[in-house]
Amino acid sequence: MFVFRQFTSELVEFFQSLYSYASQRIGHTFWRFEGIKGLFVSGLYRRRGKYAQPFVHSAMAGLTFAAVAFGPLLIAQTFPGQAATFDDELPSEVVLGTASEPDKAIVTRISDKPRADVLEYEVQSGDTVSTIADKFGVSIDTVLWANSMGETDRIKPGQILKIPPVTGIVHSVNKGDTIYSIAKKFEAEPQAIVDFPFNTFTNDETFALAVGQTIIVPDGVKPDVKPVAPAASFARLQTPDAGVVSATGQFVWPAAGRISQRFVWYHQGLDIANKGGGSILAADAGTVALAGWPDNRGYANRVILDHGNGSQTLYAHLSKINVSVGQTVNRGDVVGQMGCTGRCTGTHLHFEIIQHGVHVDPLNYLQ
Repeated sequence: MFVFRQFTSELVEFFQSLYSYASQRIGHTFWRFEGIKGLFVSGLYRRRGKYAQPFVHSAMAGLTFAAVAFGPLLIAQTFPGQAATFDDELPSEVVLGTASEPDKAIVTRISDKPRADVLEYEVQSGDTVSTIADKFGVSIDTVLWANSMGETDRIKPGQILKIPPVTGIVHSVNKGDTIYSIAKKFEAEPQAIVDFPFNTFTNDETFALAVGQTIIVPDGVKPDVKPVAPAASFARLQTPDAGVVSATGQFVWPAAGRISQRFVWYHQGLDIANKGGGSILAADAGTVALAGWPDNRGYANRVILDHGNGSQTLYAHLSKINVSVGQTVNRGDVVGQMGCTGRCTGTHLHFEIIQHGVHVDPLNYLQ
């Protein structure tokens, strides 16, 4: 028991001595630091900032030196194995700041920048007018018009086609032409001709043109072929009224021939071409809702049949019409003759099926 008390007394005495020693050393150091700081501050105050700028510059220089000298060592200690020289980081293929990537395929991109000129394209194996038009972002008609081709004309490998820069017409200016007469001729807007960035004028205020220069007519349309007069479009032999009819909901082919143009978003029907013409048949029983040439649309002579079940069919570009509005027809009755009236480049039938107001692809319904 006596030994334990003696040990406790000595331990307390030790900590008291340690505390006294530490207090003296810390206090002495603190007061010495305060004295030096006071002298330094007093000097700066008396000099009114004379040494402030050199002090800041010296401090920044010291920090920069420390970063350069001890930075790599610090990184190596913080991230073992990650320290690397610049030579290790750059690939060997780097030349003048460009790194080659041998593992990546080289792809040629077609520029989206608008073209100014008409290109010449050599037809490749497997090309069609449709694929070529899609490749250059223009309509099929634009390619046909630029190359004086019809819908039934074929292309072959090695053939050179002219490709306009945009959908529309490429026009060579004739004597007396103005942007207004050109716009009217090609059913376009004069402003569109003026706004096309690569069209130039001899006078930018009056938009005067020079004879022989080439003008791009955006969204222009080739003038219609001279149509058959509407008054002479009805056949003398009319198809008789069929009386009470009922649609079957199934459609037969309305004409004989070959498909010259299919259903796409800008051509919402099926074109059936036949140089010899021929009779146009009602695809299903119905009532004649329209027969004639009622407006200036490119369809020209046309017949529309209402089948009474939410479906309608349209038959356009007819040379003759064999029915009249209000009469009924059976499936397979003659409604007209194949022709090329209106906006047309060759004898054919333009056929449409409309289901509840929506155009559908006829090939999905014809039997």
